[in-house]
Amino acid sequence: MSAFFLSALLLSVSAYIHTLSQDPAMRPANPIADQFWRGLSYLCLAGWVLIILRGFYDRHWADGLAALLGSFAVNWWFGHRGPKRTWPGISMLFGVVGLGLATYSFLYE
Repeated sequence: MSAFFLSALLLSVSAYIHTLSQDPAMRPANPIADQFWRGLSYLCLAGWVLIILRGFYDRHWADGLAALLGSFAVNWWFGHRGPKRTWPGISMLFGVVGLGLATYSFLYE
């Protein structure tokens, strides 16, 4: 699995989990962590859009389409499972790893 594809999936899930966690009980108790999570999720969404566009522009069109449809499928899977208390931590972890993989993909792939 390429860094491009994996970063698209992780960035998508990270931003999607943040949008599903609107309930205050599902947010970090620390306001600084909540603000960090919000900023990270917006950065992940922007990174996801850029990586998908790059997939259609620089790679074969099927790579971009696979990343887009894979992102939708993973988001559906997380949404289907319902909210969990561990989602903020998972979302932040996926976001940091996804941004790292996206950076690697832009620089070396």
